[in-house]
Formats: sequence, structure tokens, C-alpha cells
Amino acid sequence: MSADVGGTFTDIAVFDETTGGLRLGKTLTTPRRLVDGIANGVDKAGSSFAAAQLFLHGTTVAINTILERSGARAILLTTQGFRDIYEIGRVNRPESYNLFFQKHIPLIERARRYEIRERMDADGRVLIPVDEEQVHAIVAAAVKDGIEAVAILFLHSYRNPAHEQRVKQIVEAEHPGLFVTASHELSQEYREFERTSTVAANAYVGPRVRRYLGEMQGHLRAADFSGDFFIVQSSGGLFDIADAQRACIRMLESGPAAGVIGTKALCDTTGLRNAIAFDMGGTTTKAGVIHDGQVLMTGNAMIGGYVSGLPVQMPMVDIQEVGTGGGSIARVEAGGALRVGPQSAGAEPGPVCYGLGGLEPTITDANLVLGRLGADRFLGGEMPLDLVAAEAALCDKIASPLGLDPVAAAEGILRIATTKMSHVVRWVTTERGLDAADFALVAYGGAGPLHAAMIARELRIGRVVIPVAPGHFSAFGMLVSDLRRDFVSTWFTPLATAPFARMEEIFAAMEDEGREAVRRSGIAIADVTVSRSADMRYVGQEHAVTVELPLEVFRDEDRAGIKRRFDATHDIRYGHAAEREPAEIVSLRSAITGVLSKPRFERIAAGGDTPPPNAERGSRPVSFDGRGFVPTRTLDRARLLAGNHISGPAIVEEHASTTVVFPSDELTVDEYGNLVIEIARG
Repeated sequence: MSADVGGTFTDIAVFDETTGGLRLGKTLTTPRRLVDGIANGVDKAGSSFAAAQLFLHGTTVAINTILERSGARAILLTTQGFRDIYEIGRVNRPESYNLFFQKHIPLIERARRYEIRERMDADGRVLIPVDEEQVHAIVAAAVKDGIEAVAILFLHSYRNPAHEQRVKQIVEAEHPGLFVTASHELSQEYREFERTSTVAANAYVGPRVRRYLGEMQGHLRAADFSGDFFIVQSSGGLFDIADAQRACIRMLESGPAAGVIGTKALCDTTGLRNAIAFDMGGTTTKAGVIHDGQVLMTGNAMIGGYVSGLPVQMPMVDIQEVGTGGGSIARVEAGGALRVGPQSAGAEPGPVCYGLGGLEPTITDANLVLGRLGADRFLGGEMPLDLVAAEAALCDKIASPLGLDPVAAAEGILRIATTKMSHVVRWVTTERGLDAADFALVAYGGAGPLHAAMIARELRIGRVVIPVAPGHFSAFGMLVSDLRRDFVSTWFTPLATAPFARMEEIFAAMEDEGREAVRRSGIAIADVTVSRSADMRYVGQEHAVTVELPLEVFRDEDRAGIKRRFDATHDIRYGHAAEREPAEIVSLRSAITGVLSKPRFERIAAGGDTPPPNAERGSRPVSFDGRGFVPTRTLDRARLLAGNHISGPAIVEEHASTTVVFPSDELTVDEYGNLVIEIARG
């Protein structure tokens, strides 16, 4: 059983290992108590916690805590003389000519950042022992001031964590109620600013996440759940509840990462090598990439955006996100500009058409007015939509102030939303030196299939794939995830003289620790796999790129092979390579995966070119990009057969999503039930 809690909806997927069947549940998220929404979704899926042997969970609690700035009062203990690392950052100015540019705002203010007398050199040798009396005094005073969490960052702890370990031991012994986190537990890389930001973020979200996971555990026990409880990491792998409550920051992008893992599984099944995972829900839109059959990862992400966000340094699926979803609010700003998002109506009060008290028109309201959603068919008819209220709100808030008719206003909202969502796809492709037009767009999330064809046109993508049950696809992605542990070790070494024996020692230490962590999980594992990579750069460069390295280059001590792969990666990322320039290794990375048994994509019954008569649901007028309302056939996806072909315009409806097929586009149902749309050129 898996649960994906989003800002608007909570999705449940239940896999029956005996029958191979998959049951799904979808319900509005309950912001005041997320556990209630999960329980409601499990009921709708026709299951119970007591019947489950494994519960997998992805949640937005951590990321929302940072974005909303609603975290704990925390202090930072750092090396003497380095109190302002967190504030200074990288001294870059992303918007050089913006007179109103503002830097990142630290999660822990300067008054709660304390310098501790201690020092090690870059090789981890102790120069100044840690001043334990100072630690006692500072933390005792901070506790009286009401702090809830302590972050510890010492300058060279990535090389030798002894001082951090000792300080954490002192604080936990004297103040067991505090959430205490040390940087070496989260990142063993150099770059003190990024490590400071990461451990500060973990302290900031820790108390809230720990309380939430404890509440979830309590609910599971009360519901007679006796199985294993795992959380999805931002890397797409699973880790146990105890680790999740310590390293909370690792679950920042847990739900979206699961969707990318699901896309990877779909690509493996259907033979796709290059795909963009496009996830549009009720609050945000996310995108990740499968390139040459592999999920693209990153070791560093900016939470809150590159311009003024805060870095988090840890292995994670490279996901970009924008605050545009079905519930994104449209409004007219001063000067007559139409703006969409990032504010969202969320689950409470929701879009106007939900009839739950929402007063501001949203993207969902615009789709309803344009006929792309059926008022009596939303969530399989469980949740009737109010078309009259949506039209009235659109007229009052958007159309009248801009002197437009409601249809033109609705189309304008969708065009703006399409442009914003296209940016996230460009961020994960173009910024990596990849051309989005070379990829298929795998669209999921409740709103993804509604907008996929528009995004594909904007980016000149020729093929769109809508997986089975797209509204639950991230929850399904959790069911095909594996246990995973990622490790990194900073090791500055010229490639030309790098000793392979020493390299093997470093990898072996990381991999032994990873295998032990996987073994401790207590869950049945089908296999354990290892993948290796290295952060590399040309001598004289500041920043490195991560190069995936097959195990045989280490077995054969193939220095030239490593250099060729680095040159190729650099060429893709930056558009050039310097084959004759020497390279150096910055860090070594290893990922250890405990492979679990998981559901497979099942083939569906085959049919002819024409959909069966019982799949036809009639016709309704739908507006397509200024062409006016066009009579458009509607079909029931559950009754379509493999090989069925549908020419646009058409609407394909299912319980938790709706797929829009534009005029001139062609849809084919593949052998696994995926909807494959060929986008018309021109």
C-alpha cells in the first residue's frame, strides 16, 4: 500500500500480491490532519491498514514547511569565525540588473547562530579541541529561550566528524527532547555553505516532520497495521521510519521523485529510452528526466528557486517545480496584467467549481468553462462541479476587468499556465544541454493529461504518453521503488595519478555501509545492486559535473575510459569538451539499491482500430485555442482496448483524470493500456 499526500488530493494505491490487482483511492487532502485524508483514501480503495504488509509514504510536509517558513525555532552551532557562512552564501547575484534583488533569507537568523571554539585542518587533524563547556552554556541558554532544534556544522567535518559527534552526544544527553542534527550525517562533501544550509534546513523541518511521522505511526498501530513502514526519499528510494525521523530533509521531494521512478519503470517496460516525467497536480507542476534509460540525478538543489532559494546538498532526483496546478488562482493585477499562481486554492477552499467555499477562479475552473472537464464526471461523478459558479467567478474576477468574454479569459489563463509549466521542462532539459523535442512527454497527476498536448506543442514534442491511472501515478511509483542508500566522499585527486586501489577502498567503505543499511531494513530483498559515479572537472575549474561510471572501468583500471565519459558529459552539459585538458576527481559517489518485488505493467485485451461501442460516452462542445466550441466525442478509458485509434478532437475520461486530444492529433492505445498521442506538426 502506498500513500502520496499532495497539496490538493491524497492518492492511495493498493497492490494485491496474490491476485496481481491494483486498487486505487483518491480524496481531498485534509490539511489540518493529513492522516485523516490518508485513512479516507484507504477506505475509498476498498482496503485497510490491517490488511497491508507494507506501507509506503510520500509527503510534502518537509518542503511545505520550508516554503511556508513555518518550521521550528532552531540554533546553529558552527566553527569559530564562520558564523556568517550561511548569510554570505556564494556572493553571487543571479539578477545583476535588478535593483530590487534580495538574497536568500536564512532559516536560522543570525542571533541564533553561535560560534564554537574548535578546529580541524582539511585532512581532519585536530588543531583546536572542541570547547565542551561552551557548548553546555550556549545550548542551556537557548533551551530557556524556547528553541526546539539544534543544527551542528563544523568546517571540516566531512573529513573527520569526531567534533560534531561529540557535540551532538552532549546536547542529546542533556536535552533529550531537542531535535539534534549534525552535518556529517546528511552530507560528506566539501562546500561549507551548502552543508550549513542543508543541516539548518533539517533542523528547521525536523520537529514538525518527526511529529507528523510519529502521528502516522500511532494511527497505523491503532489500525492494527503490523507490516513495515517506509518513506520515499528525494532520490526515489525507500528508507525506514527511524532514518526518516533523523534525516527529514531527505524526503523533500518524496512524492514527485516516486513519479519519476514510475516513469522509469514505464520506460523500461515499453522500450522508451528518453522521456520527460511531467507531473501536474492541484498545487504544483514538477518535471524530471529519463535520459538514455536512466533517471537524471543531482547532488544539489535550490529550494525556493535559483534566484533567492536555499541550497540542499544531497543526492536526489533532478526535479524542477513551479507553483502552477489545477488549483492555481488567476487574478488581474494592477495595470491590467493577468497572473496565474503561485497561490493555490488547495484542498480548502479549493476551486470555485468544487462548491467548498472557493471564490477565486482557478485553472480547474477555466478547464470546466472550456468544456474540457465534464461537470457531472469529475472523480467518476463522486464530486459534481458547479459550472455556473465557475463562469460567474471567471466573469467577475477576470473577464469583466479585462473586457473579455469568459471563454477568452479562460483560454488566456491556460495559455499563461502552459508557458509557466513549459519552463520547468526546459529547466530539466535545456539547462542540461538536452533538447526537449528529442523526448516523449509522460504526463500524469490529476491535471497532467488535461494540459499535456498544450505543453507538447509549446516545446515541439512529438509524442505524449498518458500512463494507466495517471491521477495515482506517483502513488504507483512508490510501489515500484526500491530500498536505496546514497553515499558520497570528497576526494580531490588528479585523474592521471588517481590510485585505483585507494579509489576501491573508498567505494568499498561506502558500499559496505550501504549493504548493511539495506540488510537492517528487515524486508525481503530480491537483489542488491551498486552503481558508481564521480564528480569531475577540468583542472582549474570551480564546479564539477557528475559522471556515471560502469563498474568495469574500475575493474580494468581504465583511466582513459573515465576521461572519455567525463568529456562526453561535459559536452552535453556545457556544449563543449576539452579532450586534451587534464581532469581531476572531486568526489566519489555510490548508490546501493535493495531490489524489492513489485507490481508489473499488465497487458490489456486487444481490440480493433475502432473503440468498442460501450467506450463511447457521447459528445459535448469543447473550446480549443480560439477555434470556438467544437463538437467533441467523449470516451470511457476503462473500456478502451489495445490497438484502438482515436482521432482528435476527443476527450478520454477516467476516474481521477481527463485526457484532452486536440484536433489533428492522433491517439493510439498501446498493449499496456497507455494512451500514446502523436502531436500534429505545424
